[in-house]
Amino acid sequence: MINSWLFSAEGPFSYAVEDRFHDLRLDQFLALSFDQFSRSQVTESIKSGQILVNGVTVKPGYRLKSGDIIDGIIEIVSEPMIPQPQDVAFEILEESSDYLIISKPPGLVVHPGSGNADHTLVNGLLFRYGNLNEVGDVFRPGIVHRLDKDTSGVMVVARSSEAHIDLVQQFKNRQVKKTYLALVIGEVIEESGRIVAPIGRHPIHRQKMAIREANGRYAVSNWKCSKRFARHTLLELHIETGRTHQIRVHLSHLGFPVAGDKLYGASKDHSMFPRQMLHAWKLSFADPGTGSRIEAQAYLPDAFASVLSQLEAM
Repeated sequence: MINSWLFSAEGPFSYAVEDRFHDLRLDQFLALSFDQFSRSQVTESIKSGQILVNGVTVKPGYRLKSGDIIDGIIEIVSEPMIPQPQDVAFEILEESSDYLIISKPPGLVVHPGSGNADHTLVNGLLFRYGNLNEVGDVFRPGIVHRLDKDTSGVMVVARSSEAHIDLVQQFKNRQVKKTYLALVIGEVIEESGRIVAPIGRHPIHRQKMAIREANGRYAVSNWKCSKRFARHTLLELHIETGRTHQIRVHLSHLGFPVAGDKLYGASKDHSMFPRQMLHAWKLSFADPGTGSRIEAQAYLPDAFASVLSQLEAM
C-alpha cells in the first residue's frame, strides 16, 4: 500500500518512481497516493495535462517504470454539468443539414469548463439548435475544434453525428486549412517564414504551453507579412497542426508576441489593444455530405480593424 503522505495536496509535486511501483498504472498510483482525491479527479488531471511523466503527457493507464519522474498538480474539479440552452450572441455565416459555419466573437468561451460554467458558445448553439445535444460529446455537442476565448473568427460546428465523425477525422488528418491574422509587437523584416518547433505543457506554469525541444508535440506554423506599421506587423498565418496556443507560443518564441497577449506577450502596456490581436480569418474543409471543398471567411471584428486604422495613422 502506498502511504498517502507521500504527496502534499497543496501545490505542485515531483516524485521518482521506486522499484516497488514498477508496472503500476499511473492513475492507480496517484489515487492511492492522494486519498483526498477521487479516481475521477486524478484521471481528469492526467487527461488535462496537469500531470506529466518524464516531462510529457501520458494516458491515465500508463504503466509506470522504475525511475520515471512524475510531476504536476492535482486540482479539485467539480463534475461537469450538461450544458443548458442560453441566448448567447454570435453570427451564423452559413448552415446546412450537416454543419454550421459561425463567426465567434472575442471573449466567448467555446464550451463549459473550469471557471466558465455557462454562457459559452455551446450554450448558445443549444439555444438556437435544440437537437444539437445529440451530436458528439454531450458536454461539447457539435464541437470539432476550438478557438481561445479571446481569439475571434471562423469555426465549423457539426449538426449530425455523421458530420461530426467526418469533421473530427479531417482535423485529425490535417485536411482542414486554417488561416489566421495576427498583429504582433515589433517590425518583422522577412517577407515570410516557417516555424517548426515542438510544443508541450510549460514545466512550471501549468496554464501555459512552451517550446519543448525534447518532448513537445510536433507543431508547424507558416507566416507571411501582410502589412507593416511603425512598431507592429500584421501577419497572415497558415498552421499545419493545431496545438494548444500554437500561434501565440510560436510567435512569442520568434520574439514577436501577439499584441495584447498578456500570457505570452512582453510585459508592456496593453491598453491600446482590447484583447490578444489574433483572428481566425479563413477555414477550408470538405463538405461531409458531398465532399466538395468549402471555403469560409470571417471578417475582422470592428475593434480589431479600428486598432489597425489607428496604427496606420501613427
